[in-house]
This record gives sequence, C-alpha cells and structure tokens, in this order.
Amino acid sequence: MNNDIKEVANIIKKSKYAIAFTGAGISVESGIPPFTGAGGLWERYDPKFIELDFFYANPKQSWKEMRKIFFNSMGQAKPNEAHVVISELEQQCFIKGVITQNIDNLHKTAGSKNIVEFHGTINSLICIECQKKYDIPNIDISVDIPKCSCGGILKPNFVFYGEGINQYNYEKSNAMINKSDLVIIVGTAGQVIPAGYLPFIAKNNGATIIEVNTSKSAYTDKITDYYFNMKAGLFFSELKKYFT
Repeated sequence: MNNDIKEVANIIKKSKYAIAFTGAGISVESGIPPFTGAGGLWERYDPKFIELDFFYANPKQSWKEMRKIFFNSMGQAKPNEAHVVISELEQQCFIKGVITQNIDNLHKTAGSKNIVEFHGTINSLICIECQKKYDIPNIDISVDIPKCSCGGILKPNFVFYGEGINQYNYEKSNAMINKSDLVIIVGTAGQVIPAGYLPFIAKNNGATIIEVNTSKSAYTDKITDYYFNMKAGLFFSELKKYFT
C-alpha cells in the first residue's frame, strides 16, 4: 500500500493540473454523517424540509429543521487531516484546486483557496426576493425565519432539491475538470448528478484518476487508475510523507 501511495505521490508531483474532487466521505471523520447510505442523515430525517417548494410554503418549519441539522451540528465541525493536507498541497502548488460537493465549508476553513463549492455552502444566506447575500456571522439565525433588509425570506446558499446548480459554480467546475490531468476522488460514490459526471469528463480527456473511498463507487471499476480502500484522513497523512 505504501508503495502505491509513493507511486501516486510521484504522479501528483509530475502532474501539471491536479485537482481534488470531494464528497461527503471526506467529512465523516469531522463528525458529519453522509446524507445517504447506512447511517446517513436521510435515514433519520425526511429531506422534504430542503425541497424548494416546501421551503417556500413552510419556511418556519424548514428553518427549524435546517437550524438543528445543518447549523447547530455541521456548523460546529472542524477540518480533519484530509482537508488540511489537501490545503497544504495546494499551498505547495501540487494541487491546483478543489471541487467539493459538500456544503460544510471545511475546505475553506482548512485553508484551501481555489475551491468550487458545487452545491453551495452553509456559510452564507441569500434573499429569495432581492438575491442579496449575507455571511452567517452577520445574521441572527435563531429567529423563526431569518429575513433580508428588504423583508424577503433568507434561504441558505446551497442547492435545495428542485433547484438548479449555480451557473458560476457549474461553469468553473467544468473549466477546472477540462484543464485537469489528474483528479483525486475522495469520499464520493458518484451518484449525485450532475456533479458525478465531472470525473468522467476528466478521464475522457486523458486524466489520471486516483480514488480514495471506503467502498467501491461508480468510478472504481470504470475510470479509476489507482484505488485506495481506506479512510481519507489516513490516506492523506500517508501521502503527506512524500511531500515533506
């Protein structure tokens, strides 16, 4: 295993535009459960509270659930070793950027700079009327329904069910993927579309695919060149040894 990690470390060093593509699995070690699968959030909660139509019709109930699930728990999470090492590799210019499907803000907290938060973030809110954005620290989200200065209802700035992907995030992620010659897939099953298509685009362009997942994904037997069946934190702590 260590020889394989040493090999991919050398491949990363030789790459011209390596990126990380991350999903819920990278944040499990930070205490954030995945949304789907065994032990996932949707085994315990009905996700209707983040359906767009439900939110418009029942903002108070929706905010009650979001406050509990996202802001009171996810908002307290800290980056783990995987987030930190990815940030350090970016600072050393070995990784050029991160595309994350996660809304937990942990890549930014860890220090990564060139990030596309494909599905948005819990770190800001947006008015459903005037589109004004607010950073979370500047808004009291303990009230029943947080509101904009214009009186409009504030919605967390992440993608709800029934809502399209932000155009900027979509275009920037595609630009990064098309430029990449190496993609490190971390903690994602590849089942959420359209995000899940991105590594396939990279592979079609000739990129090397390194995958770190605790179980096989939609990528493993189709496009993955190097598969590491291990926790993200352990993989990146081992990988770090070859960059210091």
